[in-house]
Amino acid sequence: MDDSEATGGRPCPMCETPMYHRHCKYVCPTHGVVYDCSDTFY
Repeated sequence: MDDSEATGGRPCPMCETPMYHRHCKYVCPTHGVVYDCSDTFY
């Protein structure tokens, strides 16, 4: 795993697992892509 796939980001809203941040997406290891840049989630 390289730095672009580091975990420890925001938790998945469905299972609370820390998500990966890849390019412009947050990816849950269980649920796949949860958010991308066009989503407003703040």
